[in-house]
Amino acid sequence: MSTAEIRPAPATFDVPELVVGFDLDMTLIDSRPGIQLVWDLLAAETGVPIDSELVVSRLGPPLTWEMANWFPPEQVDAMVTRYREHYPSHAITGSLPLPGVAESLAAIRALRGRTMVVSAKHTPSVRLHLEHLGLDVDEPVGDLHGAEKGTALREHQAGIFVGDHTADIDGAQAAGAVAVAVATGPFTADELRAYGADVVLNDLTEFPAWLEAYVLEQRLEALMKRLSSYDKLVVAFSGGADSAFLLAAAARAIGPANVVAATAISPSLPDAELEPAARFADALGVRHVTPHTHEMDREGYQANAGDRCYFCKAELVETLQPIADEFGITAIATGTNADDAIAGFRPGIRAAHERGAITPLKDARLTKAQIREASRSWGLATSDKPAAACLSSRIAYGIRITPNLLARVDRAEAAIRSQLAAYGLQNVRVRDLGEAASIEIDHELIARVDHQELVDAVMAEGFTAARVDPRGFRSGSMNERLKDPDKYR
Repeated sequence: MSTAEIRPAPATFDVPELVVGFDLDMTLIDSRPGIQLVWDLLAAETGVPIDSELVVSRLGPPLTWEMANWFPPEQVDAMVTRYREHYPSHAITGSLPLPGVAESLAAIRALRGRTMVVSAKHTPSVRLHLEHLGLDVDEPVGDLHGAEKGTALREHQAGIFVGDHTADIDGAQAAGAVAVAVATGPFTADELRAYGADVVLNDLTEFPAWLEAYVLEQRLEALMKRLSSYDKLVVAFSGGADSAFLLAAAARAIGPANVVAATAISPSLPDAELEPAARFADALGVRHVTPHTHEMDREGYQANAGDRCYFCKAELVETLQPIADEFGITAIATGTNADDAIAGFRPGIRAAHERGAITPLKDARLTKAQIREASRSWGLATSDKPAAACLSSRIAYGIRITPNLLARVDRAEAAIRSQLAAYGLQNVRVRDLGEAASIEIDHELIARVDHQELVDAVMAEGFTAARVDPRGFRSGSMNERLKDPDKYR
């Protein structure tokens, strides 16, 4: 299949973005001390006896509702205005984040999600609280109560809403979102459950674990639904954690007899990868084919400019297409995940997409961490397998790629693995910078190992100089040189 015969890009398969909404008072923050102080100021100014302890025991409804308990109707609006005048100076600094808030927001970020706050509190006050406590929330919304909160939740496509009040459950239900209740406000866990909360937690410290399990379940369900829509499938199987999980998922979804695992053999595949890949496919009962790819015949690949991966992936998909045709298979899937999609410069993903390859893991929004977690739960041997990009990724951009250079890197990395086997080495990269090499190993090992021994081992494979990178292993470090070549000469 030539580039002139590029197939149409696959139709998109949308899984909703993770958007989580939170109530503010007594869900994210304990604002009672400051609120009580403002009510005490109003009482002092007006001479009206206000039980401020009672007020803060029933936070949740709009301010006008509470104000009507203490002032006649004709004075409510004026007292609300006065309350809001006092609020920024007296109510903000006394608020504290409730336990688990930072961890909950971080868990959403780790899942590539967005956050919002929907509160009955005045919007400017919501912003002040979040800014004061340094809570990184994407969208603060105020002045909404009860089912009205559903309007904002629907607008921002929030699928989960977390609150401490029965009114928050109303808001979630109005939006068709999962109602998660925390028993940190005026209602007990039993009361929240009886009112209709879908999930009840004691507090936000329990939220990250619940969220991670819930989202993984939803994304796995979406993945299996997507895979089940195909009668047969070819999986581009490198042997890494992502493609291995995709292969296992496809075998589960449509049966191993309907799945073909294709591991491309080329100088860029480390020798140590092929045999484990064959064992893995055999254990699943899927057909394993090993076509030879010829990316080295493509000038764009050999030239090794920043778009090298484009030509490699183009060669792969175009090599797999005849195999798919032979077996009567209409879809070729790659192991691209959700993290890959936001990693910036990824010309290989574009090449595969242009040639009609599908990306079920990315489309299901599965992150690398989720893939590893699901792999562990399925008992896959690849669950903790270190990342193993192709050998060409070790060659500095601008240096023409040859089989000899790839073999030299492969031998050098094998030598490092042998040297550090007793240390539990997980990740190693020998970056070919020309005649010199940069050695990247797990950061925690850098201070524990003899650097000179590593340098000697690498130089013995044909490099004239080498050094251990003090920053340790990191995926895509060659792209750092692409962005700022002078810094890494």
